[in-house]
Amino acid sequence: MDSPVDENDDIFFSLRSTSAGAGTTSTAGHSYPSQLSSDFLSFSPPSSNLERFVESSEDEDDERNDLLRNGAVSVESASKRLDYMLQFLNRKLSIDSPPANSIFDSYSARNDDESSSKPPLPEFIAKGGGTGIFKLPVRAAVHPNRLPSLEVRPHPLREAQIGSFLRTIASAGSQLWAGAESGLRVWDLSDPYAAAAKNAQEDSLPFWESVRTPPTLCLVVDESSRVVWSGHKDGRIRCWKMEQSGNGGSQFKDGLSWQAHRGPVLSLVMSSYGDLWSGSEAGVIKIWPWEAIEKSLSLTTEERPMAALLVERSFIDPRSQVTVSGSSNVLTSDVMYLLSDNSRAKVWTAGYLSFALWDARTRELLKIFSTDGQLENRVDISAVQDLFVDFVSGSKKEKPQSSFGFFQRSRNAIMGAADAVRRAAVKGASGDDNRRTEAMLMTINGMVWIGCTSGLLVQWDGNGNRVQDFLYHSSAVQCLCTFGMRIWVGYLSGTVHVLDLEGNLLGGWVAHSSPVIQMTAGAGYIFTLANHGGIRGWNVSSPGPLDNILRTELAGKEFLYTKVENLKILTGTWNVGQGRASRDSLTSWLGSVSSDAGIVVVGLQEVEMGAGFLAMSAAKETVGLEGSSVGHWWLDMIGKTLDEGSTFERFRSRQLAGLLIAVWVRNNLKAYVGDVDAAAVPCGFGRAIGNKGAVGLRIRVFDRVICFVNCHFAAHLEAVNRRNADFDHVYRTMDFNRPTNLFNAAAGRVLYLFLYCWLAFSMYLFDLVYRSGLQLVLSVAAGASSAAQVLRGANAGVSCSAEGMPELSEADMVIFLGDFNYRLDGISYDEARDFVSQRCFDWLRERDQLRAEMAAGNVFQGMREAFITFPPTYKFEKHQIGLAGYDSGEKKRIPAWCDRILYRDSRSTSGSECSLACPVVSSVLQYEGCMEVTDSDHKPVRCIFTVDIARVDESVRRQELGEILGSNKKINIMLEELRKIPETIMSTNNIILQDLDTSILRITNKDGKKDALFEIICEGQSTVKDDGLTSDHSPIGSFGFPRWLEVIPATGIIRPDHIAEVSVHHEDFQTLEEYVDGVPQNWWCEDSRDKEVILLVKVHGRYTTESRSHRVRVRHCFSVRMKQNNREHDSKQIQGTVLQRSDFQRLSSSYDMVNRLQNIPSP
Repeated sequence: MDSPVDENDDIFFSLRSTSAGAGTTSTAGHSYPSQLSSDFLSFSPPSSNLERFVESSEDEDDERNDLLRNGAVSVESASKRLDYMLQFLNRKLSIDSPPANSIFDSYSARNDDESSSKPPLPEFIAKGGGTGIFKLPVRAAVHPNRLPSLEVRPHPLREAQIGSFLRTIASAGSQLWAGAESGLRVWDLSDPYAAAAKNAQEDSLPFWESVRTPPTLCLVVDESSRVVWSGHKDGRIRCWKMEQSGNGGSQFKDGLSWQAHRGPVLSLVMSSYGDLWSGSEAGVIKIWPWEAIEKSLSLTTEERPMAALLVERSFIDPRSQVTVSGSSNVLTSDVMYLLSDNSRAKVWTAGYLSFALWDARTRELLKIFSTDGQLENRVDISAVQDLFVDFVSGSKKEKPQSSFGFFQRSRNAIMGAADAVRRAAVKGASGDDNRRTEAMLMTINGMVWIGCTSGLLVQWDGNGNRVQDFLYHSSAVQCLCTFGMRIWVGYLSGTVHVLDLEGNLLGGWVAHSSPVIQMTAGAGYIFTLANHGGIRGWNVSSPGPLDNILRTELAGKEFLYTKVENLKILTGTWNVGQGRASRDSLTSWLGSVSSDAGIVVVGLQEVEMGAGFLAMSAAKETVGLEGSSVGHWWLDMIGKTLDEGSTFERFRSRQLAGLLIAVWVRNNLKAYVGDVDAAAVPCGFGRAIGNKGAVGLRIRVFDRVICFVNCHFAAHLEAVNRRNADFDHVYRTMDFNRPTNLFNAAAGRVLYLFLYCWLAFSMYLFDLVYRSGLQLVLSVAAGASSAAQVLRGANAGVSCSAEGMPELSEADMVIFLGDFNYRLDGISYDEARDFVSQRCFDWLRERDQLRAEMAAGNVFQGMREAFITFPPTYKFEKHQIGLAGYDSGEKKRIPAWCDRILYRDSRSTSGSECSLACPVVSSVLQYEGCMEVTDSDHKPVRCIFTVDIARVDESVRRQELGEILGSNKKINIMLEELRKIPETIMSTNNIILQDLDTSILRITNKDGKKDALFEIICEGQSTVKDDGLTSDHSPIGSFGFPRWLEVIPATGIIRPDHIAEVSVHHEDFQTLEEYVDGVPQNWWCEDSRDKEVILLVKVHGRYTTESRSHRVRVRHCFSVRMKQNNREHDSKQIQGTVLQRSDFQRLSSSYDMVNRLQNIPSP
């Protein structure tokens, strides 16, 4: 499902550039002017940037040295900027100068003389480009439809992440933690604009990694204890110290771990009382009391095994306390999500279709309800029943007839199964699957938001009552995040939406090229994690005026972070006619010209044909199987020709019946090539059989997307319209998105049963060929393929391109190769032979069907082909040398250029130069047929492209972003305004509670314009000694409250000139229980000494992480004797943490001590 497109491959946007003129001839290449062009004369980058790197005055040198001494710009990054600027100047001033610092200098230098002597070939450009689905995708240094972002971890290649994909992220103060399949990773956000680590494999911010662990599924941060908790696939919970993560260069280790569940730990959360809640499969919930966790964390390293055992056996099973009738069935679904309502001291647990609401203090179940807001214990299996009834009803035994009747019934059964799958998929799409919960969130105003598979956003109040629904996007919601008074929504399509607390849509953009699977807020950014592993940070004020300034400033510095790479791509196509080639033939075709190529792509047609093979190939496609022994033989032989292993590595191949495509990458280029995806589109017999069609590969090269498509279109002279239709079908429907596992759904199980039945009667296929003919075999295979297409459509993950554009139109470069089967019109066999022998190719080109259709804009719209200077490649007698080998049999097929290679790059005009706005510029150096090869009735064709690719150095651009934010005065003024914290006052800073007392704490917002957001946390609990002093201070996990204290609401919003009232209540909680393996073992009374806590009221504005804190002392007095003793103390002996009982005045249910305690020193 991953799509390989990212920040500068902006292919998921709908804006396009204008295509080149139609049906014209041009010379491809760089087209640089011999003198200074008017564009360059008019180009005026910001003087502060250009002067910093160009002028050689002593003042400039001194300024640069100051910057280096101050650590503002590293030597390495400054050197990079100079290199990129020189590249920019070279591109403006020089015609033939190759891009500097190309990674291919090491091996391309051997062929410099040969390459420079070959100018780019002239090209023919098809009409019809630039409109509809053939528009070029927009590119820019900073895309106008995407907000500027902080690239924490630029889109990494999939191949480099095997076994270590990131799956979750969490912010912890100035750190960003990520859970991966192999451990944890931590970024230090104290300097979010730092350069990448030296010799790092990616342009990511510097990071640290943990020791290897089983896959991490969830994270929760406890800033009070300065630890991070992680839940893993092996059922263990691990504890990591924040300080340990950044010390030294070695991998850091967990400080505590224990076996929490038999199955995976799916979710974690810390309650408002410091308990750690964990959820697993089958509805298992465990609560790990803070008392046990605190005791374990206090033990030494040598006592770690004892600490793990202590926590492991201390869990509480809240389900054992459930007494609600009939609720046990609901509590058996996987606990995918846990949410702590710190405002009301509750905990939400959720599966995909049901919720449970718990009291965080007593751990009692309060409510169970469905996604509709109603109690529901029923399980709907109608979809599964319908599926199997339809399948069985279509498979009832009938009286045997002829073999034709048997296979006709088999075909009908297959088509019936496909129809059942289709109806089940449709029902699932509009039924429970669409209502599935995918994300949960608690906002600062106490509302709960839930995101569903259908894209629906549902708002609930804190008591589990459904309030209202919102639908802004059809793609599935994947994650939710909140900061201040905004809600961020991440979708499966890669889109991010920003809403206010009332649900109004404030803005949205395509944040990533693959699903946004997790978000977290920290360091002034909202960080989004994409499924491909990339992490971006978006300013918390986005969308807003700050984005426009940043976009303009970054675009003006494009020349400082743009690097242009150059490589050569060798492509070859050959219709092998079900034969096999000699080693000499492959060397002549590919080996002799591959020494200068960085990437080699080979497309073969008719590798293997025949009715039985085509039918079995179609059946294998239904379950994602492909390939054949003959196909593997070809791959091995080509690999040996290319010196696979020592020089090249085969990255990927794809076979559809007789069509085969494969890509090889030079070893020193592997680090820059990846995200290889494959696709296939059958065009034969009802668009279901692969005797005709296309196979494609999509790869990322230097962060740009290149697609290669190997085609075999309809044959025969008169089938021009069919060939045009084949191309249109391939271009519109080729889908590189990988489907999910088909066997995970009911539809997949039906497919499995279908495959089993198919294999059962496949033994009759050969008999069927002779008795009933090829057509019925292909009809049965077409039924199988139809079923597979329905299933893949129902189960494949959604990855929407911009406005439904075909995936091929979203690529930076597309190369079509293959046997297109276009012939020569209006010419006889003898005439064609005569013109070929005289090498009069100009006249023959005028009879070429493909060129005529391209000029008319009927096919390959907007694409380019180098002028053909080689003889027609079809049709020959095998093993006959020279042009005398043209078909001389009874049919005497007219020679034709059936085998072709065409392409489209990023240029809107032939004169466009390589830049971030036009990132891929290509030209053809060689385009020729290998006439000496005689192993097939077609001659192989090869084409060598030289390709310039503009890419972004994300490390340098990240530093430029930091410099802009630090030096731009307008931005600084805006940021200063956003950082302002409204002024607030507290009604008291000292509270005493006794015997279920309730006190009202009032928070007044004195700002007349800005909203004030508050959060109340507990710094810890202390014991009051007989002398009135406090001791034994102990923090509670996640700044939680002691169980005798209830603070409601603990979060909220105070409008300008308004007052918020917070209830501070003493709860009757005098008995403690100790649990062992989920069963209460001991009870004892809590000590009767007075307790004291310090509440921290943190106030901040909408867009800042900075806060202003007020401290409120709350004391719980147990004994009257204590109060009397306190009254006898001399006031001079009272310390800052001691309160006289006479200083408190009881005012019914609340009391205000602002005046009475104004002289008491604040703690």
